[in-house]
Amino acid sequence: MIEIEIPGHRTIQAEYLVLDFNGTLALDGHLIDGVADQLLQLSADLEVLVLTADTFGTVRKELKDLPVIVKVLDPADQDRQKAEVVNQLGADRVIAVGNGRNDLLMLQESALGIGVILAEGAYVQIMNAIQVICTSITDALDLLLKPKRLAATLRN
Repeated sequence: MIEIEIPGHRTIQAEYLVLDFNGTLALDGHLIDGVADQLLQLSADLEVLVLTADTFGTVRKELKDLPVIVKVLDPADQDRQKAEVVNQLGADRVIAVGNGRNDLLMLQESALGIGVILAEGAYVQIMNAIQVICTSITDALDLLLKPKRLAATLRN
């Protein structure tokens, strides 16, 4: 578990990190440099789940040596499937990171939603569901590894 105190706002006590794969952790099906090390560090304190459509069919190969749970989603209603996982885990204990339309509900339901805008772009409506936006997945994950950065952004 990690605890992130947001001065003047609230304290987040997270047990789970739920992530999208393509457009968030990966570009064109390949894990972005530096992400594997960060996921390894985060997995010491959080259970890490990757929920994906697996557009390129590479998620299991790319994450095979990492302590993460991979769930490849059914083609229909992926946004609802992601939100369902978050709610089953206990949304108030989940930090979610994503960029796409099928991430919207997951980001909205989570205790903390972090959006990323990488080379694939981002679905504009996630802006209404997230608390933080980053232009690098490594920066987004660093917010969790160095929570004072997150507190500085979200403080009241």
